[in-house]
Amino acid sequence: MTICGLPAGWQLYEHSLQKRRNTTFCVVMRPDGEKRLFVRGESPFFGGAPIADGAIYSLTPQMAHDLTSVFPWLIPQRIPVDRPSFGFGDRLGLATPGHIRGVRGTGVFPILAQQSVRENARTGRTFDQVLASAIFGAFQEGYTSGFGADADHLKLIEDALEAADLGYTFFTCDPSDHVVGVEKLGQEELRKCFSALASADQWEKEYLDHPFAVEELGELRFSEDALLRAAVKYGDAVKFAVKMYRSISERRPQGFDYEISVDETDYPTSPLEHLFVARELRRHGVEFVSLAPRFVGAMEKGVDWRGDLDQFKLELHAHAAIARSLGGYRLSLHSGSDKFSLYPLIHQATRGKWHVKTAGTSYLVALEVVAKNDPSFFREILKLSLSVFDAAKKSYHISADPARIPAIETVSDDELAGLVDKHDSRQVLHVGYGSVLDQFGDRLKEFLADHEEEHYARLTKHLGRHLQGLEVTDEQA
Repeated sequence: MTICGLPAGWQLYEHSLQKRRNTTFCVVMRPDGEKRLFVRGESPFFGGAPIADGAIYSLTPQMAHDLTSVFPWLIPQRIPVDRPSFGFGDRLGLATPGHIRGVRGTGVFPILAQQSVRENARTGRTFDQVLASAIFGAFQEGYTSGFGADADHLKLIEDALEAADLGYTFFTCDPSDHVVGVEKLGQEELRKCFSALASADQWEKEYLDHPFAVEELGELRFSEDALLRAAVKYGDAVKFAVKMYRSISERRPQGFDYEISVDETDYPTSPLEHLFVARELRRHGVEFVSLAPRFVGAMEKGVDWRGDLDQFKLELHAHAAIARSLGGYRLSLHSGSDKFSLYPLIHQATRGKWHVKTAGTSYLVALEVVAKNDPSFFREILKLSLSVFDAAKKSYHISADPARIPAIETVSDDELAGLVDKHDSRQVLHVGYGSVLDQFGDRLKEFLADHEEEHYARLTKHLGRHLQGLEVTDEQA
């Protein structure tokens, strides 16, 4: 027997040791790599398997919910108004301890449960499983400083309501299906589309020849063409965002964080379009904490930004000034993984009032661990990712060309990990996760359990590099 009454060969996560009156709780790992919740004493739970003088429980969504009733600090919280926030997507459900170690001492509020419906469909996970993984990861690390839960890129109201019922606190509305590509419309067609909008007359009175004072920018004015383009492009998107907000409000009258994301569109969001969207949301009573515009340049998955940096700085400054002038909401950087050239600019322009989202980069860290320790397995993963690339890339903004990736048989074992960092192979690996998890999911998770501390250490270093770029310091804690 070992500490906490466990059989020999079982691993105890010491940071998880918690006591409530005469009961001890902790997370343990069995010799087969499976984690369990161990409870010794007067257990508040039922149905556990007896062991020693206690019981073990599977780490199910229901058990996560039950655990929050004993330890309220595991209940997802809203973002504090005075702290920047960072979303840690976790496709495998294994990364939360590494994320927590990376965020400790920074003052950044972490969103530890963050996954989109699209990613859940590919990973075979659900909103309740994503939330449970974050809860158990926080418990394993003894993390009591609070975290949020983001139902990301919501395109359907029913998905938002499902997440609301599960206790999510952050809802990212993605109205991109309702955004009109006005850049492809001729002037006559544009005017016809505008005239068909129910609020066209009201918008003409509200916006035309009316100056909007924005500190740092002076007065912004809508020309007729600018108004038509903003209204046609985003009018229906705003309408959908309002409808989703009101639906969530009915389910969560206690409040929630709401983000509007218009980043997944083909063309950038101009400052005037940002102004139009934000003002219309406010006019309809939508209280949103952040807005994610489509920034200029190549905002691709898993790699650094590319484009005209001077233009980016100019438009970022305008977006940040507009956000401050309309209530001080956050600017949100989506596809925020590995955008190292942008982080200092985001922090400075927003004066520290930002939200950054990452997801796939943590999955790539896991593959780096594989490449370093099991070259043969990594070769299988890359081959599969290449075979499904044409289908997997369709819902992502990427520019990878598999033809630029060296033939896998020509790459030595020592050089394999380098493929995780190279643009083309990195993006191929990034988007192939659905097929990889379908075919190799159990094997990958078992492998990472065997290399758990290395996995956490690499996550801490890589995500910590993101936060260092965003210029967060211990003084902000």
